[in-house]
Amino acid sequence: MLKTILTVAGKPGLYKLISSGRNMLIVEAVDATKKRQPIHATDKVVSLGDIAMYTDEEEVPLWQVLESVKTKCEGALCTIDYKKASNEELADFFAEVLPNYDRDRVYMSHVRKLIQWYNILVSCGITEFAPEEPENEAAEEA
Repeated sequence: MLKTILTVAGKPGLYKLISSGRNMLIVEAVDATKKRQPIHATDKVVSLGDIAMYTDEEEVPLWQVLESVKTKCEGALCTIDYKKASNEELADFFAEVLPNYDRDRVYMSHVRKLIQWYNILVSCGITEFAPEEPENEAAEEA
């Protein structure tokens, strides 16, 4: 699911990929407005499925971090106010979510953005963050 959810540099919020054209993507805002707009080839676009968080050992895919946040928040919206929370509060929160995160490379702005993205996804009913397994691989394992 996270492969089709995009973040666009310079634009707030998250977007769902609707269609792709020759030199642009058509995206829809993942919020109540559902506003559609073109994103051109010159815009920096990143899929949430391609994002990972730094830890002391290795990088952890964003979907695993979002699942940890969901577990901590019991599937509801995150109660911490990412806009007003101090860096210490954010660090304590993120240490509970991902205890071995790399404190040198994960900035509190990343944690703020993670909480914002989590709240956007949950408020729009997207609560399954794990990547979907192809049906043919699941049939082979059975």
